[in-house]
Amino acid sequence: MSDNNYKALTLKREIQHLMNDFFLAENKGDKQARIKAKTLLTNYLIKTDDGSYTISSDFVNSESENMHTMQGALTESREKFVKPAHLEGKDCVDILDICSGLGYNAASCLEYLDDEVEVNLDMVEISRETIALSLLLDIPLKSYEIIKKAVEDKLYEEGVISFRHIEKKIPERVDINIHLDDARRVVGFLSANSRKYDAIFLDPFSPLKSPELYTDQFLNILKNLLKEDGLILTYTSAAPVRAALVNRGLHVGEGPALGRSGGTVASFNPNLLAKQLSSDDERMIALSDAGISFKDPDLNESSNSILINRTRERESLRGLEKFASTVKTPIYLNKEISDAQLSRRVLKNLERLGISSLTSFKARYLVCPQYTNCICGCTCEDYANSGERILEMSHRLNKMLKLLK
Repeated sequence: MSDNNYKALTLKREIQHLMNDFFLAENKGDKQARIKAKTLLTNYLIKTDDGSYTISSDFVNSESENMHTMQGALTESREKFVKPAHLEGKDCVDILDICSGLGYNAASCLEYLDDEVEVNLDMVEISRETIALSLLLDIPLKSYEIIKKAVEDKLYEEGVISFRHIEKKIPERVDINIHLDDARRVVGFLSANSRKYDAIFLDPFSPLKSPELYTDQFLNILKNLLKEDGLILTYTSAAPVRAALVNRGLHVGEGPALGRSGGTVASFNPNLLAKQLSSDDERMIALSDAGISFKDPDLNESSNSILINRTRERESLRGLEKFASTVKTPIYLNKEISDAQLSRRVLKNLERLGISSLTSFKARYLVCPQYTNCICGCTCEDYANSGERILEMSHRLNKMLKLLK
């Protein structure tokens, strides 16, 4: 990494210590180490509404983050990742599970598919302590034992643990490869080996905590790992993530909502997306600085550097090439504002980009792609989905600003 202080967001420090003590005890020959660690872990488990557990991250800038929604960790895996992936009816399924964490997404996927389906599953997790937690959890899901067995085998082979306690056999139809490394390196390796996937579960912590796994460049590699009818699924609805997916040639849609806001689904095939983005989201992505994506040109920057660089880029473009996102100016184009104070602030942002009013020709021209019937007088074509509308609105803003120079 270019920043020697780079560290992925990981477990709460006390849990890290607990897991490292567990590893050390096993390597010293303590066959009861796993039972002892399991007992101690109960002090840190957070029970979610469906009976499954989540845990918290270590503190970053005085903030911690749970790994799953409180509405149900397993429910989130099934509803936000597995069901929208359109895996039904396939004889063989290839899955890339990025930031596998406790293994819920992988287990939910195996549970959801028919027993005859052949499954090739690549699991990626940088933290050995995190993935090893699965060995200490009792989760009411039959397929979770398959994931636990794969994790145990991997950690045993790497010398992290010294005993194999799980008797469950991995079915011959299931091939699980666990990659304990930075996902940026892993996807480069997978791309070099021409791997293609039906579904990519992208499940890091939030973009502001783990931006390195939501950058333009990282998402471009994920796009190249997709089959023609494959999907990228992530719980985040962040504008820079959706902008990057669109800019890389993918169609984007709203993912199912559960606890947190609706996530994001992306594919080459727009027909696989059940729900388009909202009109407001399309406008903010296309026309405001909120849609400036995260950048990591060499796939080696620290999260802090990525965040700082995006902030600087937003500041440099705000009011010059993009609307300021502060008062959400784009969502009011071709509308009236009743609040006088808000109206003054929005009009100030409009004027900085050479637009005289919310209903002027320029304002209507920018958002016309969102209307079935042309509102700007240019006899515009119909744009069928969110991706096309975002790209066209962004193109129109760039074209308009060039004419003003």
